[in-house]
Amino acid sequence: MQVKIESTKDNPLLKRKEVGFTIVQGPKEKTPERLEVKKAVAIEMKIGEDVVFIKKMRTKTGTSITQGVANVYQSVVQAKIVEPEYIRKRNSPPEKSKEEEST
Repeated sequence: MQVKIESTKDNPLLKRKEVGFTIVQGPKEKTPERLEVKKAVAIEMKIGEDVVFIKKMRTKTGTSITQGVANVYQSVVQAKIVEPEYIRKRNSPPEKSKEEEST
């Protein structure tokens, strides 16, 4: 999986950068998971992954190219103020259920 940052737009009002990216994966690989992409974008931009939030990803039909948009905030506090809760949940690791914890 190769991540390439296509565009960055600074949004000083919301204290974030809006990043457009493209992912090229192998022909037999599936669309990467959101958490993998989040980590790859953070590495590419040389920042912590706790301030990166993947908004959307879409794989072009019949190709192995995925395009997406991410928001990169200046701080975690600012991200919690601006990002909707459903986006924050999508960008966090899945929680273990109570049954799995008790075993």
